[in-house]
Amino acid sequence: MKTKLENAIKDAQAKVDSCLKTFTFAFPGAQSNGYVYEPTAEFGWTEGFWTGILWILYEFTGNEEYKNAAEIQCGIFKLREEKDVKLDHHDMGFLYSLSCVAAYKITGDDKYKATALKAADRLCRRFREKGQFLQAWAMPVCLIIDTLLNIPLLHWASEVSGDAKYADIAKAHLDTALETIIRDDFTTRHIYMFDAETGERLRGIAGQAYSADSCWARGQAWAIAGLAISYSYTKDEKLIPFFNGVTEHFINNLPADYIPYWDLVFTSGNEPRDTSAAAIAICGILEMGKHIPNPKFEEAADKMLISLMDNYTTRNLKFSNGLLTDAMYDRNRGHGSECNIWGDYFYLEAIIRKTKNWNRYW
Repeated sequence: MKTKLENAIKDAQAKVDSCLKTFTFAFPGAQSNGYVYEPTAEFGWTEGFWTGILWILYEFTGNEEYKNAAEIQCGIFKLREEKDVKLDHHDMGFLYSLSCVAAYKITGDDKYKATALKAADRLCRRFREKGQFLQAWAMPVCLIIDTLLNIPLLHWASEVSGDAKYADIAKAHLDTALETIIRDDFTTRHIYMFDAETGERLRGIAGQAYSADSCWARGQAWAIAGLAISYSYTKDEKLIPFFNGVTEHFINNLPADYIPYWDLVFTSGNEPRDTSAAAIAICGILEMGKHIPNPKFEEAADKMLISLMDNYTTRNLKFSNGLLTDAMYDRNRGHGSECNIWGDYFYLEAIIRKTKNWNRYW
C-alpha cells in the first residue's frame, strides 16, 4: 500500500503541475471534457475543490508554488464573498472550507479566518425556522443530502469564534436531515421537500438518484462523510447507528471491484460507475475510524482506494489533467462518466489520510 500511495501522489502532482499556470487565476470546470479540465467562465459550487487539491499537494511536498497559487485563489474567494458573486446557495462549505478554512489552518493567518466566518454567516442566513433546516438553492423549499458536507463550516465557525449559534444551526439541520433524508433501512434520499409556508414535511424526490425509491451513490457517500465529520465535532452518540447503517449499506452494495455504480440500485451490468462516490466514502470511513475503529469498514475503504489507484486513474491518459476516471456528475442529465473535480479532491484527501496524521480542512 505504501508504494501505491507514493506513486499515486507523484502521478497526481505531475497532472496538477501540467495545468497549474492555467488554474492559478482561474478554476477548472466541475467536469472534464474529453478528460481535460478547461477554465470555467462561471462561478459555481465546485471551485473550492481545486484550491483544496493545491493545499493538499503543498502539505505533501512543501512546494511553495502550490501554496502561492492557493493563496491567490483564497484572495479570489475573499472578493467573491465581498461582492456576493453567485453565493445564493447552500454550498458555502464546499467553497470556503477547502479554501479559506484550509488556509487558516495551514498558515494561521487571521485574514482567512475572517473570510471563512463571513461565509459561515452567509450560510446561516439560509436557515428556515419553520422546518429547522438550511434551504438548498433558491427554490423549491427543500434540503438536500449534500449539505451534510457544508455544515462542518458552521461547526468550525463556532469552534474558532466561541459563538454557539453556528453549531446550533448545524445541529438543527442535521437533526432534520436524520429524520427526513435517511430512510429506516439506512438508504438515503437526495432531496426532501417542505411546505413553503408552514415548514411541514412533505416528501422525498429523486434528484440525481435513479428513482425516488433508489439510493444515489454519491448521496450515500455524502452521508457517510458528513456524519463522520459531524461526530468528530459533536461526539453525539446518536449519530453512530446512522453512520454504521449508511456505511454498511454502501459497502454491501459494491460490485466485485469495490467501485460503486452511480446508484446503489445497480450492483452489476453496464451502468456507469462513480469513482467520486468511492473517494468520498473512503474519507468518511477513515474520519470515523479515528474515533470508533471498525475493521470491516476500514478494510472496505482500503479495497476501494486500492481499486481506484490500480484501475481508475488517468495515469495512462497522458493528455488528461484530471486524476480519476469514471466519476459521475449527474446521470439523469445525460452526463458521461469522466473526471470531476470533487472526485479528484477526495481521492487526494483519501491518500493524505492514509499517509499522515492529517488536520482535515472540514
